[in-house]
Amino acid sequence: MTAHRPEPLTEPIAPMPALTPEALRTAVERLTPSRVPAFVQDLVEATTNAQQAQSLAPLRTFVHTWGVFVAIQRRPSRAARLRHLEDMVSAGADDPADAIAEIRQIHAEAEAEAGL
Repeated sequence: MTAHRPEPLTEPIAPMPALTPEALRTAVERLTPSRVPAFVQDLVEATTNAQQAQSLAPLRTFVHTWGVFVAIQRRPSRAARLRHLEDMVSAGADDPADAIAEIRQIHAEAEAEAGL
């Protein structure tokens, strides 16, 4: 008898949260708890930069970045594929053009899911 390999999980394991710092933090805590310190640090920096510049642009960038991150992480197979592609590019693949194109596609799909 051969071992059954389950199909990769393609359905999201969590709903896409609202694009607010609180909702994104809750999603990050659930999906990738190890990334919470980076999330908090980025939020503090975005808030500080927004106050100093008297602009909402740093907060918009923060929400965009973490919204895309959460959209990717809610689909484990997509997150794993992205990590694999990023590793290929970092390792100095002979021609990373295909990997870079797929990375861009993953990010575009995540942006669409997040409503960005």
